[in-house]
Amino acid sequence: MSEELALLVADVFEAAGLLRRMGEGVAAAEGQTQARWQLLSVVCEEPLTVARAARRLGIARQGVQRVANDLVRENLAGFHPNPDHRGSPLLALTPLGHATLARITSRASAIHQVLTADIDTADIAAARSLLHRLIDEVHRYEEQAAAD
Repeated sequence: MSEELALLVADVFEAAGLLRRMGEGVAAAEGQTQARWQLLSVVCEEPLTVARAARRLGIARQGVQRVANDLVRENLAGFHPNPDHRGSPLLALTPLGHATLARITSRASAIHQVLTADIDTADIAAARSLLHRLIDEVHRYEEQAAAD
């Protein structure tokens, strides 16, 4: 079982790399990067602090801060007062940011349709379910290791 998990991890990394490269092309068509696309997506429904957005993305806060500053400079997002923490403003999309995200998402959706044309929806759902179970197990392992 351990060997199968190691092979699955390698496959996930390979798929992630391929999808990341494809995502860079999708974002570039709208003058953005994948990092900007990810941050636009994370804050599209509710404003978040940079630290919270970084946790959701699973990356360093400093990198997210640089991308957030770029989005603000381009009027794709803005910082707003945070009633819960004066020193940590909330990052929210501007109307231009929402429009840009919608165009990127539309491009990605068209590609997803092509990629999944011959893949059963149930297979995708099963793969997602397995990955979520594995993610949950990793979180449990980390929590247990931290407690020891």
